[in-house]
Amino acid sequence: MRWQYRSTVLVLCLLAFFVTYFARMAISPVIPFIVDDFAVSNTQIGFALSGMWLAYGLSQFPSGVLGDRYGEKRVILVAVGGTSIASLLLALSPAFPAFVVLAVLLGAVAGLHYAVATTLLSRTYDELGRAVGIHSIGGPLAGLVAPVAAAWVGVRFGWRPALALVLGVGLPVFALFAWQIRPTEPRRPEQPMRDRFELAALVDLLSRPAIVFTLAVAMLGTFIVQGLLTFLPTFFVAYHDYSATAAGTAFSAFFVVRTVGQFFLGDLSDRIGRDIAIGGSMLAGAIGLFGLVGARSRVTVAAAVVLAGLGSSFFAALDPRFLDQFETAERGAGFGLVRTVYTVVGAAGSVGVGLLADLFGWGPSFLVLAGLFSITVLALGVNRAFDLGY
Repeated sequence: MRWQYRSTVLVLCLLAFFVTYFARMAISPVIPFIVDDFAVSNTQIGFALSGMWLAYGLSQFPSGVLGDRYGEKRVILVAVGGTSIASLLLALSPAFPAFVVLAVLLGAVAGLHYAVATTLLSRTYDELGRAVGIHSIGGPLAGLVAPVAAAWVGVRFGWRPALALVLGVGLPVFALFAWQIRPTEPRRPEQPMRDRFELAALVDLLSRPAIVFTLAVAMLGTFIVQGLLTFLPTFFVAYHDYSATAAGTAFSAFFVVRTVGQFFLGDLSDRIGRDIAIGGSMLAGAIGLFGLVGARSRVTVAAAVVLAGLGSSFFAALDPRFLDQFETAERGAGFGLVRTVYTVVGAAGSVGVGLLADLFGWGPSFLVLAGLFSITVLALGVNRAFDLGY
């Protein structure tokens, strides 16, 4: 079978997502070192990372508009190159306020990638669920590599060199993408960008019942995943008394499951329907999070990690559910808009879990996340059982 150009697009979009995700995942394993170095609380570091994820979410909608105006290739190059530079600056932060500002900058440039790359793939592939699922592998693959690499470097050399690792993966991917991807024709090169931000048009997109329902599921799910991505390694250290290296390894195992889960879930959603795939994933996540709190042996913790990883794979079916409801001409700005909404709301997961942990401990904070997963499963089940059409 001959290698096709569309496969090059898919692989390099995956690698670009790998870079933007690696930058964010490299932070979590070294949070204890950052906390000690700057003498801050879990709530404060959670606030900084919530700011990063908030900026990541806010840049999704403008990225879609920029992609429509200037073409997807340019925007993705800015995302990859900007992420590499921002990570280096974050590693050089002289004080915690500067760390917060640079974390927000990192989130903003990293957020330019996903919506634009997904729109580019929708131009290229008819099997959108499968393509999105494969593209999404870049995230958990980075989550597999980054925690182990960052923890290893962090323990031996400190958190600053651990964050600077991003430069080593970002620059080669930037060069490959610039070399191999053809310039993409803008969808709306002449339309003034201010027209795309008109309030009436945005309200129309977000007021469709099916979009509202999908957004509700997405916001709860993203809140949960953001909390896990920020504090799962810390949870293993503080609640289960794991070493930093063991916690990083467990975190990587979580991402191994996500990597496999994203691929199969996207393909499965093409075959059996988006809602069954999303609901099954989130049910596994609820059971896994209850298990993480109740587990008392490494075997049961490992089983809970597998289920939690499957639960965090729902994006591979959720994002195609959004795209199914947009006309082709709406996909760039429309998908960017919904990504902004649910990522911005979900960004509160970092500070929310950090606050819950400071007030009530790690066990209760993770039980809250398990309960939120259960709510989403119930909502999907009711929608299907009563044929509500959302």
